[in-house]
Amino acid sequence: MADINQELRTSGLKVTTQRAKVLQYFIDSTDKHLSAYDIHKYLLNEDENISLSTIYRILTQFTAAGLLNKLYLDNDKSVFELARDTEHHDHLICTQCGKIIEFHSEIIEQVQEEIAAGYGFEVTGHTHVLYGKCNDRACK
Repeated sequence: MADINQELRTSGLKVTTQRAKVLQYFIDSTDKHLSAYDIHKYLLNEDENISLSTIYRILTQFTAAGLLNKLYLDNDKSVFELARDTEHHDHLICTQCGKIIEFHSEIIEQVQEEIAAGYGFEVTGHTHVLYGKCNDRACK
């Protein structure tokens, strides 16, 4: 838990039990993409009395502090992933079943840099998400 507390402090956040438990769940979870509802359900099962609005507030703070990345599944739903979890990657999101596929393409990265350079623009970060329909049986 000491590492969690240090990570919160380094990100400019005050250490609270609830923040520490949310961050710990992201680190320990086998699911890399978690919704506020996933976290709320988990913490309630762990006998942690925390409201869904508190979860949303913590997720907003973590995103602003650079601990999490937010992915939009559609207008009403979003999921979060640890920002430091892996090397840079982009996402394919199925708009029908919500499946998320991570991918990396050097070609896309190169083209983005070339476009930015052509405009005299320095890229400091980006998210690239493609929305569509996957080929799983449930989506056919």
